[in-house]
Order: sequence, then structure tokens, then C-alpha cells
Amino acid sequence: MRLTIREALLSFRRAPVLSVLAVTTIAFALFVLGLFGLVAVNLRGALTQIEERVEIVMYLTRGTPVEVVTVAIGDIDAFPEVESVNYVTEDQALERARQQLVEFQGVFDDLATNPLPASLEIHLKPGFRDSRNARTVAQRLSGFRFAEDIRYGSDWVAKLDRLRDIAGVVGLVLGAGFAAAALIIIGTTIRMTVLARRREIHIMRLVGATDGFIRRPFLLDGALKGALGGAFAIALNYGAFLAVSRGLFQAAFFSTEQSALFVLFGTILGFAASALSVGRHLPSA
Repeated sequence: MRLTIREALLSFRRAPVLSVLAVTTIAFALFVLGLFGLVAVNLRGALTQIEERVEIVMYLTRGTPVEVVTVAIGDIDAFPEVESVNYVTEDQALERARQQLVEFQGVFDDLATNPLPASLEIHLKPGFRDSRNARTVAQRLSGFRFAEDIRYGSDWVAKLDRLRDIAGVVGLVLGAGFAAAALIIIGTTIRMTVLARRREIHIMRLVGATDGFIRRPFLLDGALKGALGGAFAIALNYGAFLAVSRGLFQAAFFSTEQSALFVLFGTILGFAASALSVGRHLPSA
């Protein structure tokens, strides 16, 4: 194992220009993949913010006793889909309308009685903020005898579902495409390293080295180059993130765990590409 590590590290000293070229090529291939990942992260964040606005409003029959409403809140809060329930009184509803509909302020001032009903605002838990679950909860709420009307914006919630599905399919297809392109680029780069040491491989086989002994340093070399390329790509992605955040709009970057997984992904790609390239020159061990 020590010899394998030494041979892998020596490849950087034997061909420093080729090694730097390989790491740089891998980095830029993963940089493009990382840019797509950043778009996906920010798109997911935007969809999450929109999902947080999904709520069900149950308008109450005028004159419903507060005690009855309190009991109902406890029952609704026990629904597995429900995250929280907020009680809005008639006076609070009127005050909201005055703040949000400033252009109708004169109309509100002339009111003799408050025409707005009290309501319950039901917020759903993450994972349940879709049209199917919203409809299920709304149907359950309709069983309360004091429920005068129930609204949850079924049309725009359905559009949110479609947008989520489209984003998922497009993300999967493009992500797979970028990953395949990165694998091809990395494989070609690693293959250049293998070809540069073809004579050395031939000599090692003449003196009795097994294919496994020859293959291991190349596999480790590919993994190291993939890890270095992944780390460099993360640095480039962070630079792009700073440029966008300062010049265009506030964006989100990968979490520490996501960055570590990205470097690991580069390591695995480098290992796989090296295995494929070496396999073309050596028979199976």
C-alpha cells in the first residue's frame, strides 16, 4: 500500500505539467457541473419559499363561540399534515384589510359594521405542501359545522406542483448529462497520463509485475486528481457565487456537507475514469 501511494505521488513529480493540466481540466469540467448544482440549489430554495405560502383558510360562521374555535384548533393541530393553526378574529381581519388595501381606506372608514368573518389559517408541514394534501385537509375541514368557506388557492398550488415536477425532471436530465460529460472529459485527461507512461507499464509487465500492482497507482492517481479538481472547482464556484451575489442578486451557496460531497464526487469520477482508461491497456486482473 505504501508503495502504491508513493508511486501515485511520484506521478506528479514525473509529469508536473501533465498533472497540472489534468487537475485543471477536471476542475473546469466539475466547475460547469457545479454551476448547474448552484442553479438547482437556488431554484430549490425559491420553490421552498413559495411552498411556505401554501396555506388553507377556513372562514368561520359569524358568531361562532371562541370556546368552540379553541377546541377546533386543537383538533386541527393534531392533523398529521398540519404544522400550525392561526386564529384571526374579525377585528384582526379588518385591520389587515386596512393595512393591505390602502386604496380602499375610505370605504373601511365608512363601515357601520365589520363585514369580514373570523378565520383559521392552517399552515402545512414541509412535504405536505401540495395540491393533493391541501385538498385532503380542506375536505376534512369541511366537516366542521361552523366552517362557512374553505380556500387554499387550488389553481396556483396545482401550478406549483407542475413547476416542481418539471424542475425535478429537467434537473435529473441535465445533471446526468453534465455528469456524463464530466466523466468523458476526466477519462480523456486520465488516459493521457496512462498513455504517457505506456512504456513504463510495458517494462513493469516484463519484469513480472501483476496487472493489479500496475493498476493500483493509476487508480489512486486518478482519485487524487479528481479530489484536487473537485476542491478547485468548489473554489471556482464560490468565486462565481460571490460575483452573482454582489453584482446581481443574493444567491445561496452549497452547504459544508454538499461541498464535501462534491469533492467526494470528483474523487469517485477520477477513480472511475482512471479505471476505465487503465482497463483499455491492461486485461482484467
